[in-house]
Amino acid sequence: MRTVDVAIIGAGTAGLQAYAAAALHTENVLLIEQGAYGTTCARRGCMPSKLMIAAADAAHAVRHAEEFGIRGGPAAIDGQAVMARVHRLRDHFVRGVVEDTEAIPQERRLRGRARFREPGILEVDGEPLRARRIVIATGSTARVPDMLGRGAGQRLLTIDDVFEWNDLPESVVVFGAGVIGIEAAQFLARLGVRVCCLSKGGKIAILTDPHVNEAAHAILGAEFHLDTDAEIERVENDGCSVSVTFREDGETRTERFDYALAATGREPALGGLALENSGLKRDRRGVPLSDPATGLCESGEGPGCAPVFIAGDAEGRAPVLPVASDDGRIAGDNAGRWPGVKAHERKVPLFVTYSRPSIGIAGMMAEEVAASGLDYRTGEASFADQGRAVVEGRARGLLRIYGEWATGRILGAEMIGPDAEHHAHLLAWAIGRGLCVPEALGLPVYHPCTEEAVRTALRDLCRNLQLDDLAVERIMPSD
Repeated sequence: MRTVDVAIIGAGTAGLQAYAAAALHTENVLLIEQGAYGTTCARRGCMPSKLMIAAADAAHAVRHAEEFGIRGGPAAIDGQAVMARVHRLRDHFVRGVVEDTEAIPQERRLRGRARFREPGILEVDGEPLRARRIVIATGSTARVPDMLGRGAGQRLLTIDDVFEWNDLPESVVVFGAGVIGIEAAQFLARLGVRVCCLSKGGKIAILTDPHVNEAAHAILGAEFHLDTDAEIERVENDGCSVSVTFREDGETRTERFDYALAATGREPALGGLALENSGLKRDRRGVPLSDPATGLCESGEGPGCAPVFIAGDAEGRAPVLPVASDDGRIAGDNAGRWPGVKAHERKVPLFVTYSRPSIGIAGMMAEEVAASGLDYRTGEASFADQGRAVVEGRARGLLRIYGEWATGRILGAEMIGPDAEHHAHLLAWAIGRGLCVPEALGLPVYHPCTEEAVRTALRDLCRNLQLDDLAVERIMPSD
């Protein structure tokens, strides 16, 4: 039986990072992958979605050019050309990842389906493999509710299918107003597709601040039909279209669409691993319990069990590339250095939805701040009259920042607005450095730029924290 120090199951973002980190400690690392090389990000996530968004932005700019005195007629969208560019550049990004993966020595790579035979023993396509440490990095798959699967049948799509189109359809109903659903609904609408986005729970993306969520609903709902409290009564496939019956504002409506897109979340891809043979403790979803600071899974079989780590979308906390990358690095480092496990400090939470305007979250979300028990205040800035945003015809959105009363520390922020992805980065950096509001206000901001809205919100927060000169001395005592 072949024996390795570290076996990594999955060659996506988390798996590749785990391999690189583990290989710093031992050469006896094996990367196992059952499918094609190339990460979710490159194949069917970040990059193809941004290619669709770039095309949608171009079409939107043409349609609204007259606002600036530029007349060129309506945008003529060639769906086949749009998708050809998406495929060409998507394949370029995938090739880069594949080449990097295949640069790993062949003896350290194994193709096949891995499963647990017993703790510390894997089977790869039926062949046994002993691993002193194991990293699970199998990624995630789209979650499709039974009602949609049964009702829409062959006309039900996930976002993976969208990026394989050769042309654009006439109409799509999007189920889910999370990050994927909102991005897809908007880029399809801007590319001339009739779109209806339906969800439950009232939330846009992962926003928890009701004021920012309300602003997002108003802004995005002006571009496509958006109902975040829809009651879906029936979904049916009549052979050539999907009909959806739903209640909205007390009325029952039935509409037909070419396709239904399930953007109802993702779930860890753990099927087929036979985790019941792993000796690991699991939650009610069947996901191994683990420590996010180390990636180490909890074992139910005692200390003699081979340690197992989990990383990326497979552990289900936040299925986004930056988190998967950090997870992989942490899990791989600890698998490689075992038994000297090291607790890694996690980065400040940072999440972006690439809608237009974009949505950003930095640090603690509004719900987390409210539930923390901390005494806090909020500062906000509207983009409705923000100078640079007005100049560029992008004057819409809201930014809210939360600060702790006792210390003046910035706790978190939620926002929708022009360049929000950049503002969220700035605030995440400030939070990561533990800056209080006066310290953040001491940092330079140029004019005119949309970053001035961050300064406006910080000034408002400073006032609400009552940080006059004497109060600043209270939270920043002099030597």
